[in-house]
Amino acid sequence: MNVICSEKIPVKLWLDDIEDGALVQAKALANLPFAFHHIAIMPDSHQGYGMPIGGVMATKGVVVPNAVGVDIGCGMCAVRTSITARDFSQEALKSILGGSKERQGGIRSHIPVGRSHHKKKQEWEGFDRAPNIPVVTAQLSSARKQLGSLGGGNHFIEIQESDDGYIWIMLHSGSRNFGYQIARVFNQLAQDLCKKWYSAVPEFKGQDGLAFLPLDTQEGQDYMEAMNYALEFALASRFSMIDQVKHAFTKTVGCTFGTIINKNHNFASMENHFGANVMVHRKGATSARAGELGIIPGSQGTKSYIVRGLGNPDSFNSCSHGAGRKLSRKKAQRELNLEDEIKALDDQGILHAVRGAGDLDEAPGAYKDIAKVMANQTDLVEVVTELTPLAVIKG
Repeated sequence: MNVICSEKIPVKLWLDDIEDGALVQAKALANLPFAFHHIAIMPDSHQGYGMPIGGVMATKGVVVPNAVGVDIGCGMCAVRTSITARDFSQEALKSILGGSKERQGGIRSHIPVGRSHHKKKQEWEGFDRAPNIPVVTAQLSSARKQLGSLGGGNHFIEIQESDDGYIWIMLHSGSRNFGYQIARVFNQLAQDLCKKWYSAVPEFKGQDGLAFLPLDTQEGQDYMEAMNYALEFALASRFSMIDQVKHAFTKTVGCTFGTIINKNHNFASMENHFGANVMVHRKGATSARAGELGIIPGSQGTKSYIVRGLGNPDSFNSCSHGAGRKLSRKKAQRELNLEDEIKALDDQGILHAVRGAGDLDEAPGAYKDIAKVMANQTDLVEVVTELTPLAVIKG
């Protein structure tokens, strides 16, 4: 761990190669008047909107919508199957993926990806108890079709083999446009109120700013209620998709499943740290309390990990949420070689999602070395299971 002491409060970093833009953002966080004790930067960190991805900030008395991010409740699910790799053929894997002329059905036929949504409204009991908050009620109709859809970007469904020979399912998704609209509306509201209050801190930068809402105001309480509802929506959406993947497995090979592990990595929660009750914002970081199981994915060409938290107080009981980007999306598309990226995946026998130049933003070369990321956080988590990708679906 490295520590920067040049700002109002320290910045503690679990990496030594943080990009300049993310470092500027981390220092800005450390100078906010409501930031508490120190800022924690995880080993997968890179520049985000306002706050680095892989950043953890505790605050006194306020919540910062942009320190949660636009994809509220984005997170991971993972579950072990009873199938071992030696009993799992390539043909079975392709049938589970489905979606081709030769293989009807399967995951691709039942889970919309990218910008696609379900054509019919999906069932979830949570829709009947949505909070009476204007942005929530305005988005409910479209949210009913977004539930159980994967989205694009770095969201994925992956079939993996564990180091003890079992097949695992891993899924990464968020709250779709539903969560985005909640984030957008409340970030704008926070900016408007900060201007009304003549607050000079922080500087107003639209989606790249860090305007705040006091927790003792109606606006702050409304955001927390809407954010927590979006967390529920995102979890229900992941569980819906996991059910579809399970169905594809049982229809093809027949198996049972273990307990689902779920981890959010874009959220804020009231917690007690260093003797104070504070609002902990994790943006691209996950909770890693002592004994708590977690998920740290690599890229579609590298290992992922099931981990157990060590409860390190310096990280506010947090760890990385993945490998982290080393190239922006546009830079990856400009600089990475398509043939090289495809060959690297093909040579490993992975059924992957890199088809053309437009997919290079999610190629393995766009991401940091997951082995180094894991080595940098041995004081935050311990590895329980290593997972190697066999097949990937992305949007």
